[in-house]
Amino acid sequence: MYAELLLDLQTSGLGQLARQSAWLYTAANLLHVLGAALLVGAIAVLDLRLLAGSAGGIAATARTAIPLAAAGLALQVPTGILLLAPEAVALGQNPAFYAKVLFIAAGIANLALFHARHGWGFHDGIRPASTRLTALVSLTAWIAALLAGRLIAYL
Repeated sequence: MYAELLLDLQTSGLGQLARQSAWLYTAANLLHVLGAALLVGAIAVLDLRLLAGSAGGIAATARTAIPLAAAGLALQVPTGILLLAPEAVALGQNPAFYAKVLFIAAGIANLALFHARHGWGFHDGIRPASTRLTALVSLTAWIAALLAGRLIAYL
């Protein structure tokens, strides 16, 4: 079923358009990199703040970082599909692509566990010991997703 989805994407109008338009593909690539910078950069700032261990300023950092990360994700998803579409069959079976998807899933699962444990609000001065481990897992997963994404071109 997965291979069929990849083939459907590759042969779709989107796949054909992405193959035929160097400008569209280039713009998507640029926006994908910008989205990665916003998403991972904002997450890294918040994770590093949590790892630092100081009680103050977490809520203010989160109020800035979370919308930036969400904007980055809003760029990443559609541009990622557009970048995958022209060669979906080959790229979708690339080991680095599998790794990228797994690291993204780990980052999202880590986020869901964090919010299940601690709620959706960040409060200054309230930092259970587990937030440091959560921040370390998050930082590792998102940086690894970036690395795996770059490796797609080389494997």
